[in-house]
Amino acid sequence: MWCDIGVNLFSSQFDNDRAAVIERAAQADVAQLLLIGSDIDESRQNITFCQQHRSCVSTAGVHPHQAANVKSDWLIQLQALSRQAEVVAIGECGLDFNRDFSPRDQQQQVFAEQLQLAGLCGKPVYLHERDAFTTQLAMLKEQQVSHGVVHCFTGDVAQLKAYLELGLYIGITGWVCDERRGEALQQALSYIPADKLLLETDAPYLLPRTMQPKPKSRRNEPAYLPVIAQMVARLTNRSMDELATLTWQNSRRLFGFQHSLSTAYA
Repeated sequence: MWCDIGVNLFSSQFDNDRAAVIERAAQADVAQLLLIGSDIDESRQNITFCQQHRSCVSTAGVHPHQAANVKSDWLIQLQALSRQAEVVAIGECGLDFNRDFSPRDQQQQVFAEQLQLAGLCGKPVYLHERDAFTTQLAMLKEQQVSHGVVHCFTGDVAQLKAYLELGLYIGITGWVCDERRGEALQQALSYIPADKLLLETDAPYLLPRTMQPKPKSRRNEPAYLPVIAQMVARLTNRSMDELATLTWQNSRRLFGFQHSLSTAYA
């Protein structure tokens, strides 16, 4: 059984077949999905969906792209969402200095408040970072963050080691299957301890380039997680069974999933 710790299920790309996406995941033995909340509204949508699908849990948070759009009571709303049983992590939160869709000072303020909330409610942080490593690492150290996952890690060995020193888990996506951009990640993969490795699709994004045949839609989905796992297993000299077992256990340890493999499809 597999756990996909990164699914943007309320992307418009899934509007026409959201339920079918969940069914195809189950057929591919992807038994647990973590839905990503990028703002307050999406976090609410995720929670409602999870209440109807026991194979799904959710994060709740504000992505750095959305930091400029928060309402005055956003933190109060997020605090309420964080208490929902379906919410297992705070985020997707962090810094993005690549696109700068939100002013950097506002990104940092919204990020800092989410780190504080995660600490108060005892839930892991679900981290995003792009071209902001130095600043983000400093903020994580300042807040003494040690409980969370670096979502969609694409960095080098030095960055990886810095995150691992904090005690964070590392989420690996189809980026590792990209022969053009994924070389540094492929080299870094062997430095990830077995008990810190997690797998994710980041669906509908980052369709694995090794996938054959590719879907006509060019859309990624949780059912394709085993394609990523095949690459990770090969690069780390593990069997698929071994990788499935350790990543499932890591997911349960970090996010506190309450059910076992035998009830994941219920």
